[in-house]
Amino acid sequence: VESSGMILSEAEMEIGSESDGIAVLAEAGTASPAAPGASLGELLPISEPVLELEISPNRPDCLGIYGIAREVHAITANELAPEPWAEDAEATGEGQVGDYASVRVEVPELCPRFTARVFTNVEVGPSPIWLKQRLSAAGQRPINNVVDITNYVMLITGQPLHAFDLDKVPGGELIVRRAAAGEKMTTLDDVERTFDSDAVLVCDRNGPSGIAGLMGGQVSEVAEETTRVLMEVANWDGPNLLATSGKLGLRSEASTRFEKQIHPALTTRAQRIASRLMIDLCSARLVPGTIDVDAGAYQPAELVLREERMLGLLGMEISLGSAAEYLGRLGFDTVVARRSGETIAVRVPPDRHFDVTREVDLIEEVARVHGIDQHLPATLPARPPGVGALEPHQRFLRRAEDILRDAGLDQAITWSFVSPEAQADLGPSGARDGRSGMRVHNPLSEDQSVMRTSLLGGLIDAATLNLARGAGRVALFESGRGYLPAPPPAAGGVLDGNFAGKRPPPAHEPHRIGAIVCESLAAPSWRGEAAAADFYLGKGLIELLGRSLRAELEISPGMLPFLHPGRAAEITIAGQSAGWLGELRPRVAAAADLPAAVVFELDAGKLFAASAEGAEVYEDLTSFPALYEDLAIVVADDVTAAEVRAAIRAGGGDLLRESRIFDVYEGEQVGAGKRSLAVRLEFRAADRTLTDEDVGEPRAAIIAALERIGGTLRA
Repeated sequence: VESSGMILSEAEMEIGSESDGIAVLAEAGTASPAAPGASLGELLPISEPVLELEISPNRPDCLGIYGIAREVHAITANELAPEPWAEDAEATGEGQVGDYASVRVEVPELCPRFTARVFTNVEVGPSPIWLKQRLSAAGQRPINNVVDITNYVMLITGQPLHAFDLDKVPGGELIVRRAAAGEKMTTLDDVERTFDSDAVLVCDRNGPSGIAGLMGGQVSEVAEETTRVLMEVANWDGPNLLATSGKLGLRSEASTRFEKQIHPALTTRAQRIASRLMIDLCSARLVPGTIDVDAGAYQPAELVLREERMLGLLGMEISLGSAAEYLGRLGFDTVVARRSGETIAVRVPPDRHFDVTREVDLIEEVARVHGIDQHLPATLPARPPGVGALEPHQRFLRRAEDILRDAGLDQAITWSFVSPEAQADLGPSGARDGRSGMRVHNPLSEDQSVMRTSLLGGLIDAATLNLARGAGRVALFESGRGYLPAPPPAAGGVLDGNFAGKRPPPAHEPHRIGAIVCESLAAPSWRGEAAAADFYLGKGLIELLGRSLRAELEISPGMLPFLHPGRAAEITIAGQSAGWLGELRPRVAAAADLPAAVVFELDAGKLFAASAEGAEVYEDLTSFPALYEDLAIVVADDVTAAEVRAAIRAGGGDLLRESRIFDVYEGEQVGAGKRSLAVRLEFRAADRTLTDEDVGEPRAAIIAALERIGGTLRA
């Protein structure tokens, strides 16, 4: 009979890496060669479905096939296969596990549980075709039967494993400890890695043999000559492992699971399945006993589900019996306790320990199994008035943004990631903080490898982009956070970077309001060109914010490396630095291809704390007119307008309602080193019309206060 078939290797069928020789197919469950004419689909799982699933970070239980199967069972109510770890392997080896190995955990807070089993008479070789095919379909490269078992069990349970060649572990002793700063080891991918003191290592008596939860080392790798295996199944602290993974730039299938924090109870599940497979596929003998170093970190969680609360949140009527059934399908133990007020007592399974922590989490589980799309009412449940209102700081931010928008500026949203060069070009930190930016562990590119400490860099880039595309003028503002390499403040509110929660943020994240104006703020008109953007335009915008938000701001001379000397100022609130403003230094503007520009930045938290917005006090509207007086005050040219106004406020008393500087003169009439400030004073009383005699005393007090700072009335 003429055959149209082909002789193929495992590599050609894409079920393994072996390319020498041909693949010999056996009857299912036997070692006998398959009969000619047998269906290939029955001998080789080449048509097995492969699902690509996107798992949310709070569901590491679904990073194992049995977790997915349980989800399908819960939604469809189809029968669920028995738990694959329900049955343990028979121990037929000699002695006890303590005769072969020992484990010492020095950091139980970072290794809540470490289990180990020992196998003897191990025969290392290729895995059967069915195992190779399943691993290949899941994106794993088949290596040998021992390593393939660890990967396969991880795919079933979601719990990673690691196999050691026991003969390469001196004395059979494993030690779990922190790395010494600068300690090195070569991992299985043939890369030498250097650790800091935060990394956790699995070591033997001679040094590191693996990075906890990330990757093993070459020193104890399972090879063809291996005959004794120590199977490690451990649990690690997720945040610590995630930090180590980022520092090393190393991610693995194991770290993907550990970093989401899985429960220590999963270790025994994985040991049971791996033990059966080691016996079946490696002809191994399991030594009696299991090394189990358990810190007892997590106790079983018990919650109560109330029928009334479930109805109030969902607006769907779900009986307690149905809710208990749904939760039971998901692996929860439930007891309906009707005598206690229509409630269910629920014990959370280890798989969901870190995800389901509150009653509302149980209600969410019940709702999604019951079917939100199918049963959710068309009308939303009634809610009391006021639900969903903005917080005071949120209303304040919107008000500040509206003020700048109404002044003619457009809002910009720029990247929180910047380049190190751009940060350096703007001085020590691109702001007044004197700190360099924090580097991102896994940046998208070098141009986005540092967290911004100021909004200015992004605003400059946005202005450059708009001007390059033909915009005649650019006026932009941004409301966003900076990221400073410092601990978050213990006082203040959300705008100051003091957030609620048990775990503090890794950096100080103050909210800021920044702006840049190039060319001019207004468009030219038939009356002529608009005023150029300069220091006084920025000062006017700051004063507009202060007046509109009812906050007292002080503007005094200041200097920053990226601002024009003599055209820069510091903004203070209640004596504390709260921002800066000024014209861009010419070299900084030229480097960004910008014309002259004025910029400023304010701490939103300090502005919010000083603002009386939302705390208005009623005052009778008086019909008595104000009395206005203008004074021409001569002071030294190093005396600021803020000092002059402070002196006027100090002497003006209760009758002085406002003082405003409306003109400045420098010239021969006042002499060298002097300047004349024209100030308009507004006096008002709530109960009478004021006369010159009434304001004589406060006027004299104002003049006396001005004399104390060297001021005189201009003749």
